[in-house]
Amino acid sequence: MSLYYLAKGIVLGLAIAAPVGPIGMLCINRTLERGFWAGVAGGLGTALADGLYAFMAAMGFSVFALFLDKVSTPLALVGGLFLLWLGWQAFKPKPPRAAANAGGSGLISTTAATFALTMTNPATILSFAAIFAGLGLAEADGTGKILVVAGVFLGSMLWWAILSGGVALVEKRLPESFVVWVSRASGVVLVGFGLLAIATAFYRMMG
Repeated sequence: MSLYYLAKGIVLGLAIAAPVGPIGMLCINRTLERGFWAGVAGGLGTALADGLYAFMAAMGFSVFALFLDKVSTPLALVGGLFLLWLGWQAFKPKPPRAAANAGGSGLISTTAATFALTMTNPATILSFAAIFAGLGLAEADGTGKILVVAGVFLGSMLWWAILSGGVALVEKRLPESFVVWVSRASGVVLVGFGLLAIATAFYRMMG
């Protein structure tokens, strides 16, 4: 039974992480600019946030719903502004592979940035609430819930390692200009999601 909950958690982590959105574009961009470990560091931040949200979902839906109601609007606003800043950074020209050998402080800052970005995304909270309810995971016992949360972290981390590794392998066969265009595309996606998040926050405040 323990393996059952762990496997469900891994599948859940993969399902939440896999859709390509602002986090995915940021991970791809970081990997192209700074190498495999920079992409993995960004994925670690997201996996930690996914695990934390899974923990909150597992501990109780009434508290979870109250928390979401209180913080969804400010989180959308903060997250939107953060996305705009990241998008602007993506548009700035960078020397090719300037930070391929990123030091410890650079990897830590990348992890912290993606953790903050994931935590300010209310859609992530809603996704976990819906999937937990659909899979009946909220009724699991204490050990089962811990294994689900651990599985979510492992599944999310697995996806980001696969994505970063794949991008790092492909990047070696692509022209240098490809990195520039991906960075610009990443900037467009990040700015678009940022504007959407800010518009959503203002809509809620006006409503």
